[in-house]
Amino acid sequence: MDGLTVAEAAARLRVKEQAVRKRIQRGTIAHDKDDAGRVYVYLDTEDEGTATGNSTNADTSINTLVQSLQDQIVYIRQEAEDWKEEARRKDTIIMSLTQRISELEASSEPRGAPETASETTEGTDALLDHGAREIAASPPQEQRSPSWWRTFFGFDRGGSIG
Repeated sequence: MDGLTVAEAAARLRVKEQAVRKRIQRGTIAHDKDDAGRVYVYLDTEDEGTATGNSTNADTSINTLVQSLQDQIVYIRQEAEDWKEEARRKDTIIMSLTQRISELEASSEPRGAPETASETTEGTDALLDHGAREIAASPPQEQRSPSWWRTFFGFDRGGSIG
């Protein structure tokens, strides 16, 4: 154990002088005061290692943390590569579909002649004639039997609910 001044102990421990004085005040570091009032601090090699963070436990935990972070970096890089590959695959599919559309447009032929306005009117007239024939063929309103809901609600007895 070396007898060091507060300034020398602070330099060796790599902390401020105030931190060494606090340790002296708390009694967590070995110290002695001479007749002139000077304080001497006694350091073990163990104290120096603990103060600088070079202890075995700290090394183990730091190494574990570093290894964990490196594993995460490897995982994230692999994920990024997978995403890039998937994007390339999607781009290839889209490009091939786009080329296929242009091929289809180029090879398409007219399917038939478009209808003229007179053909459309003739078809409409035929439908109207057919509807008029159905109306003429249906029996008059009075001769029909009343619908089920008119019978249920009593509207088939002269219009009054009874």
